[in-house]
Amino acid sequence: MTCWILVVVAILAVRGLHGLDNGLGLTPPMGWLTWERFRCNMDCDRDPDNCISEHLIKAMADIMAANGYRDAGYEYVIIDDCWLGPERDTNGRLVPDPNRFPSGIKNLSDYVHSKNLKFGIYQDFGTKTCGGFPGSEFYMQTDAETFADWGVDYLKFDGCNSNLYDFPSGYEAMGFFLNKTGRSIFYSCEWPFYKIVSGLQVDFAKVRKTCNLWRNYYDVQDSWSSVLDIVNFWGSNSKIFTKYAGPGGWNDPDMIILGNFGLSYEEERVQMAMWAILAAPLIMSNDLRHIRSSSKALLLNRNLIAINQDKLGIQGILLQKQNGIQIWSRDLSFNRTAVAFLNENSDGMPRFLSFSLVDLKLTSSTYNFTEAFDMKTNILVTRQRPLKIKVNPHGINLYIAKEMHL
Repeated sequence: MTCWILVVVAILAVRGLHGLDNGLGLTPPMGWLTWERFRCNMDCDRDPDNCISEHLIKAMADIMAANGYRDAGYEYVIIDDCWLGPERDTNGRLVPDPNRFPSGIKNLSDYVHSKNLKFGIYQDFGTKTCGGFPGSEFYMQTDAETFADWGVDYLKFDGCNSNLYDFPSGYEAMGFFLNKTGRSIFYSCEWPFYKIVSGLQVDFAKVRKTCNLWRNYYDVQDSWSSVLDIVNFWGSNSKIFTKYAGPGGWNDPDMIILGNFGLSYEEERVQMAMWAILAAPLIMSNDLRHIRSSSKALLLNRNLIAINQDKLGIQGILLQKQNGIQIWSRDLSFNRTAVAFLNENSDGMPRFLSFSLVDLKLTSSTYNFTEAFDMKTNILVTRQRPLKIKVNPHGINLYIAKEMHL
C-alpha cells in the first residue's frame, strides 16, 4: 500500500468516518454520458459537432431540457474521459482543454444548471486517466475541492493506471474528500469491475458504504452481443449483486445505448426493460440530436421508468434460464412483481411459452398480469390457468403481476 494511502487511512480512522453519507441515489440515477457514443473524440477540426467539447455538452443539455428527457427524470449531463488538458496548473489543479472548453468547466456547469439539469464529470483514481490525462492519485483532496468549486453534481471515478490493492482505501478516501467539500456529489465508482476482471474478490459491503454506484463488468458496446453478455453476467451473479443494491447504492451494468447503430427495435426493448428489472442507472449514451422516434419513445416510456425507479429499490433476479429463454422477477412496491421473459434465441422464430404461477415463484392463487410497455393488455392467471405468451427472438415481454382477490 502506498504511503499516501496509509496517511488517508489514518485520517479516516481517527475521524471515525466510514464511507458515503451524502443522501443521494435513493433511486437509480438517470441522465446522459458522452462515452459510448462519442468516446475520446478530440478532433474538433474534422468533426466539430461530435468532439468532446463544451459545444457537445451544451447541445445535449438543450435537447434534454426541451424534448422531454429532463421531465421524464433524466437529470445528469456527464462528461466522460478526454475533457482535460495535458497538465495540471501551477497550483496542482485540473485544467480543461482550452480549445475544446474555452469557457471553462465552471461556466459549462452553470449552463447545464440553467437548464435545471445537473452536471457530471470524469476522473480516475490512478496517475493518469484511461485516456492518458492527469489522474487523481496524490491529488484527491485538491480534485474534490475543484469539482465542488466548479459546481459538479456527479463524479465518475475510474481505475486505470492504479494499484488494485489500494482501491478499498483509495475510493473511500475520495468519497471522504467529496463529502468534506460540503457539496452533494453523486459518487460513481469503477472499483469492483477492475477487481472482478482481474480475478480478485470484491468486498461489496464496503463498496456500498463508499459509493452511490459501482460498475461490475466490461463497458457496454454498441451491439446485441454486448448487451446480452452483460445480462448473462448479471444473471450468473444476480443473487450476490441484489444483496447490496438498494436506495443509496446501485450496481451498474453500464450505459443505455438506445438510438445508436447496433441494436434492432426488439433489442432496444430488451435493454430498456432489463435495465428496469435490474434497478440499473438509466444513463444514456447516444446522440439525442439524431435519434429514431421509436428509440426516443422507449427512453421516455414512463411505465418502464416507473419500474426502474420503484421506491423499494429491490434489484431483480434471474428465476430460470432454459432453451434460450430467461425469466426474471423484481419485487415492486404495492405488492406488485415485475416479470420479464427474454428470448435470446437467434433462429428467427418467436417462442410460444406457458408458465404456471409456481414457475414464476408467485405464491397466491390469482394474479392479473399487465403488459408493462403500454399498460393496456391484461391477462388473468390462476393456479389452473397458466400464463401463455409469445416472445419474439431477441425480444422481451415484460409484465406487472398484481395479486387478485376474487
